[in-house]
Amino acid sequence: MADNGEDIPLHQACKGESILNTNRQIKTSEDATTSCKNTNVALKIAARDPEGDLSLYQPRPPTQPRWPKTSKKGSVERTVRTRRLRNSQESLSDPTGSSTDSLKEDLTVPTPGEQFLIGAGPIKNELETHERSLSAFMTGSQVFRTRDNSLSDYERGRHSQQSSPKDHRVKSSKLRLSPLQPTGPLPALEMSFESANLRAANRIDRDCLDYALLANKKGKLHRNLSDSRLLGNMGSDSASVSSMKSTYSVLSPIKPKDVRNRSFLEGSLLGTGALLGAEELDRYFPDRSVGVYVATWNMQGEKELPTNLDDLLLPADCEVAQDFYIIGVQEGCPDRREWEIRLQETLGPHYILLYGASHGVLYLTVFVRRDFIWFCSEAEHATVTTRIISQIKTKGALGIAFTFFGTSFLFITSHFTSGDAKVYERILDYNKIVEALNLPKGLPDANPFHSRPSDVTTRFDQIFWFGDFNFRLSKARVDVDAIISGIMGEDMGPLFEHDQLSNVMKDGSIFEGFQEAPIHFLPTYKFDIGCDIYDSTSKQRTPSYTDRILFKSRYVEDIKVIKYTSCSNIKTSDHRPVIGVFQVKIKPGRDDIPLCAGKFDRGLYLEGIRRRITRELKMREAMKNQSSSTICTVS
Repeated sequence: MADNGEDIPLHQACKGESILNTNRQIKTSEDATTSCKNTNVALKIAARDPEGDLSLYQPRPPTQPRWPKTSKKGSVERTVRTRRLRNSQESLSDPTGSSTDSLKEDLTVPTPGEQFLIGAGPIKNELETHERSLSAFMTGSQVFRTRDNSLSDYERGRHSQQSSPKDHRVKSSKLRLSPLQPTGPLPALEMSFESANLRAANRIDRDCLDYALLANKKGKLHRNLSDSRLLGNMGSDSASVSSMKSTYSVLSPIKPKDVRNRSFLEGSLLGTGALLGAEELDRYFPDRSVGVYVATWNMQGEKELPTNLDDLLLPADCEVAQDFYIIGVQEGCPDRREWEIRLQETLGPHYILLYGASHGVLYLTVFVRRDFIWFCSEAEHATVTTRIISQIKTKGALGIAFTFFGTSFLFITSHFTSGDAKVYERILDYNKIVEALNLPKGLPDANPFHSRPSDVTTRFDQIFWFGDFNFRLSKARVDVDAIISGIMGEDMGPLFEHDQLSNVMKDGSIFEGFQEAPIHFLPTYKFDIGCDIYDSTSKQRTPSYTDRILFKSRYVEDIKVIKYTSCSNIKTSDHRPVIGVFQVKIKPGRDDIPLCAGKFDRGLYLEGIRRRITRELKMREAMKNQSSSTICTVS
């Protein structure tokens, strides 16, 4: 290198070895002097900082360099380093280069030791001296202390690895700019780490957010599609956690060992690893409870169904949809298939018909949320006729039984003998049903040690009995009208003092072990069709609570009442439908039961969805025609 700092051309650097050896000592001395001058200038600049203490690091002139041994390898090394220094200087002088790239990659500041390497080969003693001085200078200076603190641990590790004398012989140290500091406080991070892509891939339909809403109320995350053990230590949403568990879907991955050890038709008899076991139950139901929606309605045999059944199955005041929908009908419409299609159309694609049965004009249908059909057993039904002539099937009972995980369910809809004074006949109807209803058939008895052959309700865990029981108010019509007109709010206590069903249940004559939620609605029988006026005919029937929903559980407090009311918007019959919403505890089971294996009425499902789509298209077309037919006049 010349005195003025210009580069030596490559072809001049590679001239004859004799010329290079003759001038090497002089150039080495000159380069050493230049290095000391550069070091003194840097120390003077740093001395301007009052906080920097440089009294211990005064520069000293280098000692006389030793004559190095020349070799072919050293010549090649000098040639490579000369080319590297030239490229570095060209990148700094290039006005078109990127400032960021040049500062990070191309900006190379030769240290004093490196100048000796380029000019006259490696000199060990001088390198160590100047490196210690420069290292102490950089450590003591406030500028370098701040810059070093701004670097990451990874960059400091790299700097410490390059600071050894041996590494300086091969690599040159690179100065990096400190990262930009924010001018103001950073915005607070949200607890949800769900990206836009995950949010689009794992979007849940609006009408399927029932568990998420319930979980938010209780301060827990929804774990329907993810492992609860992962969610326990995470501060994110379930969709993100589930996406991390599997590459292809949000479902939990299945190990090959689990596939080998169990069959999805019979499965494992062990408690762990079973399809209906505790692990699978906790994954889908962390609280081990399901929502059950029960509706009962005496349709009075009307052929014309309501135009809209949303008020019956999806009332506006219900926050979430339930897991099971059980609908019992007495004196049903002549076309049972049409009735079930209408139910499917109303519930939509998220629910499927698990089982449907009929007994004359008694209809009973069970819809289950589509995701949970794999955990249901095969359903069974049985019927009982309470008429003297068994061919007349207008009075009696119809029951459907199935098992969900390890909990057995029994749903019974019935129609008892009518008449104001026929209380004893209705008690006989009840006794005949509990003795003659032949359930379960293929399903195992939930508790064979405590079940009784004379009572079907003792063979199941959760029992719901609903229908038109025909129990009346033992009071004259005039007195009942006076009580109804004087009722303030939802207190129906004055009416229940005369309720026949409440009185016989207190005596223990009927519905042993059953309960009923408090009633806060008006009597559901008997109305004039199409209006809210009680019977105005010459018979003047007394308003009564004939339509009821009762429940019974093997374990105390396993059934919690969420809602119990009547549907006053459906007026096509002389009865008002009664609906009940319940939260039912469930328990894990064993895979020793005949599973449903995803079986459902596919034809009914497709027809209901087709009608639903057709109805929506017609509504959109009507709205479009209405908007296009608007006439604007200019006065």
